[in-house]
Amino acid sequence: MAASAREDGARGPKQGRRGCEHYDRGCLLKAQQTCEECSTLFGEYYCSICHLFDKDKKQYHCENCGICRIGPKEDFFHCVKCNLCLAMNLQGKHKCIENVSRQNCPICLEDIHTSRVVAHVLPCGHLLHRGYRCPLCMHSALDMTRYWRQLDDEVAQTPMPSEYQNMTVDILCNDCNGRSTVQFHILGMKCNICESYNTAQAGGCRISLDQQ
Repeated sequence: MAASAREDGARGPKQGRRGCEHYDRGCLLKAQQTCEECSTLFGEYYCSICHLFDKDKKQYHCENCGICRIGPKEDFFHCVKCNLCLAMNLQGKHKCIENVSRQNCPICLEDIHTSRVVAHVLPCGHLLHRGYRCPLCMHSALDMTRYWRQLDDEVAQTPMPSEYQNMTVDILCNDCNGRSTVQFHILGMKCNICESYNTAQAGGCRISLDQQ
């Protein structure tokens, strides 16, 4: 569809020329990559579907996503169930959630599907722009093993007061969904099943009978 070249006002000499002389004089232009009169290139990349002009960033148009994405195309595949283009190294190795990208990032609230910011595919299948724990299911977003071992050292070096040393508490692990009874510690309670500190207290504190 033809669009008026002066929809938003042609630029004068002081503002600098936009496009070519045929654009500045206010003729009608069809959305295309070059000027039919002088072959001036309006954009290194042009999508005739999205009518997107841009510098060459190895873009490609994904028909299933319905938008242009930054490539190169051979580095990505479209997951039909997730309804999103993902890196090739995730093919067959990610948890699919139907239409997972058709929502806002639960942390920054930006639309994930159209965002230029790369979304991280978490082990739980949800998408985040950034963060260490999924706010939707509370699973750890990254491999936290190294951090859990640091917490082990901090717990060992921080003894609790004598009245709390034999206090136990029931916990629920957000990573493995297991339940266990562990010693209470102010720095964190470690899951007995997967050794994660991503846990939540699931019951009251108890003191062993020999301390009562």
